[in-house]
Amino acid sequence: MRLLLQQRPDGREAPRFVQLMLERDLLGGWTLVRESGQSGGRSTVRREQFLEQAAAMAAFERARDLQLKKGFQLMFAQGVDAPK
Repeated sequence: MRLLLQQRPDGREAPRFVQLMLERDLLGGWTLVRESGQSGGRSTVRREQFLEQAAAMAAFERARDLQLKKGFQLMFAQGVDAPK
């Protein structure tokens, strides 16, 4: 699953983005990858490991909801429904 969220540009600088990806690893666990930064600039990548899909999905949804509350807008979704 993958979501790309972006803040509206304010005209002075490039918009900020957050990309959330939920991936299954080779050992049957789950990895939540969070990439954030400024479009066209540096970004930061953080990874969080989970043993169960339910815990990974809950963390994915919490991260998505937090970014939506901060004013980010959904730009692209792959493998998931639109946010509620």
